[in-house]
Amino acid sequence: MKLFNILICVLFGLNLAAQNVTLDYYLPNNVTYDPSIPKPADIIGHEVGEWHVTHDKLVYYMQQLAASSERITIEDRGKTYEGRPILLLTITTPKNHGNIETIRKEHIGLSEGNSSLDTSNMPIVVYQGFSIHGNEPSGSNASLAYAYYLAAAQGPEIETMLENMVILLDPSFNPDGLQRFAYWANVNKSQNLNPDSNEREYHEVWPGGRTNHYWFDMNRDWLPVQLPESRARIASFHKWLPNILTDHHEMGTNSTFFFQPGEPSRVNPLTPKANQELTREIGTYHAKALDKIGSLYYSEENYDDYYYGKGSTFPDVNGSIGILFEQGSSRGHIQESENGILTFPFTIRNQFTTALSTIEAAKNMRTKILDYQRKFYSDMKSEAARSKTKAIIFGDSKDASKTWHLAEILNRHKIKFHELASDVTISGKQYKKGYSYVVPMNQKNPRLINAMFEKRTTFKDSLFYDVSAWTFPLAFNVDYSNLNSLSNAGSEVTDFKSPEGKVSTQSNYAYLFEWHEYYTPKALNMILEKGLRAKTAKSPFTLEGKKYDYGTIMVPVQNQSLSSTELFNFLNKVARKSGITITGVSTGLTQGIDLGSNDFDPIKKQKIAILVGDGVRSYDAGEIWHLLDTRYNIKITKLDTRYFNTVDLDKYTDLILPSGWNDKILDKKGAEKIKEWVKGGGTVIGYRNTANWFKTYGLMNLATKKDTLVAKNIPFDQKADFTGAQVTGGAIFEANLDRSHPINYGYKNDKLALFRNTNIYLKPEKNSYDNPIQYTNDPLLSGYISEENAELIKNSVPFKVNRLGKGRVLLFTDNTNFRAFWYGTNKLLMNAIFFGPMM
Repeated sequence: MKLFNILICVLFGLNLAAQNVTLDYYLPNNVTYDPSIPKPADIIGHEVGEWHVTHDKLVYYMQQLAASSERITIEDRGKTYEGRPILLLTITTPKNHGNIETIRKEHIGLSEGNSSLDTSNMPIVVYQGFSIHGNEPSGSNASLAYAYYLAAAQGPEIETMLENMVILLDPSFNPDGLQRFAYWANVNKSQNLNPDSNEREYHEVWPGGRTNHYWFDMNRDWLPVQLPESRARIASFHKWLPNILTDHHEMGTNSTFFFQPGEPSRVNPLTPKANQELTREIGTYHAKALDKIGSLYYSEENYDDYYYGKGSTFPDVNGSIGILFEQGSSRGHIQESENGILTFPFTIRNQFTTALSTIEAAKNMRTKILDYQRKFYSDMKSEAARSKTKAIIFGDSKDASKTWHLAEILNRHKIKFHELASDVTISGKQYKKGYSYVVPMNQKNPRLINAMFEKRTTFKDSLFYDVSAWTFPLAFNVDYSNLNSLSNAGSEVTDFKSPEGKVSTQSNYAYLFEWHEYYTPKALNMILEKGLRAKTAKSPFTLEGKKYDYGTIMVPVQNQSLSSTELFNFLNKVARKSGITITGVSTGLTQGIDLGSNDFDPIKKQKIAILVGDGVRSYDAGEIWHLLDTRYNIKITKLDTRYFNTVDLDKYTDLILPSGWNDKILDKKGAEKIKEWVKGGGTVIGYRNTANWFKTYGLMNLATKKDTLVAKNIPFDQKADFTGAQVTGGAIFEANLDRSHPINYGYKNDKLALFRNTNIYLKPEKNSYDNPIQYTNDPLLSGYISEENAELIKNSVPFKVNRLGKGRVLLFTDNTNFRAFWYGTNKLLMNAIFFGPMM
């Protein structure tokens, strides 16, 4: 009993300590501060760490700080999906601010071969970013104290540091997620802080605050740059090319603190060794700073530097040094952990401390790091000159928009590219002017181009923190070839505009458009939403000298709700908004199926629902929501698992089940509800782990291929490595397509690259026509797969259809909508939606 009372007193004391922490808890000793600079509590109404700062308060404080300090300027670089500002603070001396554009241009000059620049007199540029995962909030909360320190600290030390440094401070990489999590933590906070890990405060409701509005993990978007927050920070990155970029995260509550470098064997081969050596030297400053305050830490374990789409790795392929910080998370205000009671202020202090140790390292290593950046780009120039590959050509002769979106990524990364001089065929692939681009390798950073375009299938290590492949032309399903000259290059693209759509001519008979273009689903949806009739061709045909492929959409002029002139004007609007060409024709007589043939199937207006909530993987659901909502302008109803069993499904034509956690997706009652709805004519579309759920509840009979791997001579301490090597964390595989099947309408090639991050391997059906997508006998295109799984995937099928009554059950074992940049397989989902009843 006495021991229990002592424990209660200790916990009570910790509660008080967590509640009564002041700014002095974070700030360095023996530093004076300008009294005219407002402290965080003066503006936001509470001490740093007392409550979780909401994004609106964070913004307001940063604005007030900038208004009070001559060291700080602030810019709003755009808005999130929820309309929150994406801020960046530039912090240096007032003198440097008066000369900031010259400083920036001279800094960029290091990467452009300006040998006259003297690095001994140049400021170093440090980009410090916080909390890209909204429920890892210690970073953004630390930015309050850190920004105050940079604005208010006085003395020759801080003045000299800022005179030789430009700090780009991004207080919240993820405004929407931070706001969502701060609300959760604050509304569940008790006056008497409770460290019990079972407390509701530490268990967010679905989908949690980690992601942005559409439930994307934005720490995977630095290379693809598909989201507004990413586009803002990538623009800032390339504007400045900072020497160091820090990325402040959190990890599990029972962890301590991690700083890079990570696992030495898991570094991308395109990253120079000198980068890791400098990262290791910077790490000594973090160790010293954390030693001083008694915080436990580790380095060179667990985390890797392989995928360039992460904030801590992307800088490494750009002549910069990316540094990941991971703090054990309190996930609220105070929580039990293996290392004792973990308070929110303690997590903030570690983030603040390493923010300071970063600029301490930058100050002391300034010329060494500046010289490294200059050498990096000098080496790139020599590398490009030596390369046998002088350019890369890419394009899709049937899809200008998809090609344009890949070029858009290059444009955001300041990579130069050219128009195609004229139509050309290379290695059997047709490249069409206006639908293709040429990327010269002899430019500023050829390694960044290689990082986007290369295929890699051999690795030093078999464990990956993230994906092992992301080859962009495969992700976009465009043709591409290496060129040994620039003879096919036309003029450089300087006025980068998206493809323009049009209607060729007014018709009194019918309008046609092929299904190949990326935005044809957007066009078709607009047509059906208008109440117009449309049909799709189940066979190819030729009309008025033009060939039309499987899936061509026909809109007849007669018996429509619009007059022929109104229809022409409306289709012009459709064509402009979707960037496609619609062809008016004057006859239905073709070579092949005529326009009045029964081989044209009518397409119904679709009403789509998607399952979300507990048991569903939010990333997968968000990718689908984002695709339909932002790209195709298709309304989608999100049905939560909490109330799914009370929903009238007869309102919907399609129900999408994203990947989830097997039996937790829905219970037996929910499964029976879906089964009866499908029998009545509905189409259910499942992804990845829903395969097991479909099988369990009898929606689909599935024969799977299983491995018989048994560990032999593997010691216990290597168990994690042994099992981890069997994970297919994200690689790219080749499949054969039956282009006559409706699931493959819109694909011009008979092969397709698919992204896979599961080990679900389905046996093919006996009849070949029931296997419209089938992996080849040697399918690995890029990335890692174990030898055992490489055998299983051979000739397996990633797509199945089951007829159930009047409806259809469709299954994809792979993610066709991965991270918003897998444009090449988005059409598969749209085919499942619009053409599912034909399968």
